[in-house]
Amino acid sequence: MTSYFVAVDGGNSKTDVVVGDATGRVHSTVRGPGSSPHSLGLPGALELLDRLVAAGLDGVPRSSVEQASVYIAGADLPIEVERLVAGVGKLGWAPRTTVDNDTFALLRTGTAAHDAVAVVCGAGINCVGRRADGRSARFPALGPLSGDWGGGHHLAQIALYYAARSEDGRGAKTALVDAVIDHFGLSSVEEVGTALHLGDAPMARLYGLSEVLFTVANTGDAIANKVVRRLAEEIIALVRVAGSRLDLLDAPFAVVLGGGVLSAQHPLLHDAVVSGVADIAPHAVLSVTAERPVVGAALLALDELHGGQAPDNVERALRGALYDM
Repeated sequence: MTSYFVAVDGGNSKTDVVVGDATGRVHSTVRGPGSSPHSLGLPGALELLDRLVAAGLDGVPRSSVEQASVYIAGADLPIEVERLVAGVGKLGWAPRTTVDNDTFALLRTGTAAHDAVAVVCGAGINCVGRRADGRSARFPALGPLSGDWGGGHHLAQIALYYAARSEDGRGAKTALVDAVIDHFGLSSVEEVGTALHLGDAPMARLYGLSEVLFTVANTGDAIANKVVRRLAEEIIALVRVAGSRLDLLDAPFAVVLGGGVLSAQHPLLHDAVVSGVADIAPHAVLSVTAERPVVGAALLALDELHGGQAPDNVERALRGALYDM
């Protein structure tokens, strides 16, 4: 009988589900809204995941599903992982269940190397690492509560912050003022802040300022450039700390970058990160993945089904099936 798996990548803004079999064939894919328990609470996250997985399993004999691999934003602290493991296990998708942070799915998406570090910078920012000996490195990833800096949403807020201070005279002049006004189609940055505060402008519109920031930085604007440099320093620091914890900095290892901010490869940011990583880890091999992390979640599920790393032909089949996802 064919063995099937369920793979989930649950992000802050969207959730992807893949159901496939041990040969790398994909039975179904399902996409839904974000499923982080930080946003929905644990019961709400589990209810959403169960609904999406049920849709993906339509037509699959439940007795043939052997592995469920769930990688989800918000699985940051050990207790959060424990609660998710218990909650997903009770849903009964498969006799074997793996649950962990979604950055591990990004890592597997980008590399099959056993010694590797991944940094994701999308809506938020996080970093994980692993070694062939089974050790791993991770961060609490609780935002400002755990000292985090960066991520698309944070960058957008910073862009608005500097624009507001420039407009009213408290801060240095920056082209972010006109860029923010143009982005919202309003008459002033003060009006933008007021509209966001009162709910007259959607917060989703605010988050678009992340891309605006990079556009302004490319014009040579000093303030925008300062923010981009600060983000590069943060990404390099994450690689340095994770690599140091795993004793990798003087050894060959893979560095995978992903998430919307990093996969865009904005030259000012990307070049600074490449140079900085080379300085701290001269033998590291850096790559950027634009594939969705659910590819890595599915590969991790296949690794479990095969009792180790999935054969190359199986990995190729899966990647090919999910190429356009």
